[in-house]
This record gives sequence, structure tokens and C-alpha cells, in this order.
Amino acid sequence: MKEKSHRYGYARVSTSDQDLRLQLLALKKAKCAEIFTDKGVSGAQAQRPGLDQVLAILAPGDALVIYKLDRLGRSTKELIGLVERLKSNGVELISLTEKIDTTTAQGTLFFHFFAAMSQFERDLIRERTTAGLEAAKQSGVTLGRPAAIDEKTLAQARKLIAGGVLTMQEVANRLGVGRSTLYRALRREQEKNEILTQRKRL
Repeated sequence: MKEKSHRYGYARVSTSDQDLRLQLLALKKAKCAEIFTDKGVSGAQAQRPGLDQVLAILAPGDALVIYKLDRLGRSTKELIGLVERLKSNGVELISLTEKIDTTTAQGTLFFHFFAAMSQFERDLIRERTTAGLEAAKQSGVTLGRPAAIDEKTLAQARKLIAGGVLTMQEVANRLGVGRSTLYRALRREQEKNEILTQRKRL
């Protein structure tokens, strides 16, 4: 175990032609004992050698210093999980841009508030999207991809099948559609007709 605590920096850019200098200058100014980097690696990628290296050497009492929160990852869930992992190992997190320092009570509170607001924003977007889809559905707007087989093609398929000469595969080939696609379209039409018949009986 190390005799005293250290600050270790981590910097990342998503593409190989981006420059790390701004992050490195800030991390050096923050008096990091050593700085680890990843270049040409996006936050969404699972393999980040530089991050893995710094996480492996962090010991209780150390602090991980980053230029900005999104340098650790693009997912709030991932960030929270990483901070919890650091905290459980006795390691603090310092983000220079957002001025988050979990070595202080205020910094820890601000980090969780920031994470909660990010989650709240995502929940609002999801809720609005769901409400918009439901409103469109109620207005009769057809959602999803357009049907692979239109009504005219489906009518031709029914006639060919009723003739009893061609197999389903041959009918599909003649119409230029896949057999499974034709099966699904016919099944959907049958289900629709059954529902309409039931409604008429009510």
C-alpha cells in the first residue's frame, strides 16, 4: 500500500486527430502525479486501456482527476456506477470543468444532483415521446415502417393463391416479395377481418 495519497489524471479524445493538450494542461495544473490517456476512443467503447490502467493503480485516499465528466463516459448510469466503485474503494473523483470534488460534502451532493437532473431530463424526453406516439395513434396516424406489401399486391396474392395452381413460394416469387413477408401480410389481414366480424356481431 502506498504511503501517501496521490492525484491521478485521466484524459480522453474520441478521434485520433483531436488534441489532448487542453485536458493535459488542466490536469497538470491540478497537480496530478501521473496522467493516463486514451486517444481515438469514444466514451461508448468498452475497451479504454488508459482508463483501465489508472483504475488499476488507484488506492484508498487517491483521487481521480478528469477535465470533464463526459471524458469518463456518455452514460449517466455509467458515471454513477464508476463513482460508486471509486467511493467503495476509498477513491475520490474531481471534475475540473463542472467543479465537482467528491472529497467535499458539497461536491458529492452536487454530483448526485447533476446525475438526478440528467436522469430527469431523459425521463421527460421519454414521456413526451410516448405521449406524442399515443396522440398520433389516436389521430389515426400509422406508426412504424410502411407495409412491405400494399393492398393491390395483397389482392393479387389472394387471387393467385385461390387459383390453386401456384405454391406460396411461387406466388411470393411472382410478386417479388419474401414468402415470410407474404405469410405475415395474409395473417394480419385475416386477424383484421376477424376483429371486424366480431365488432359487427356486438
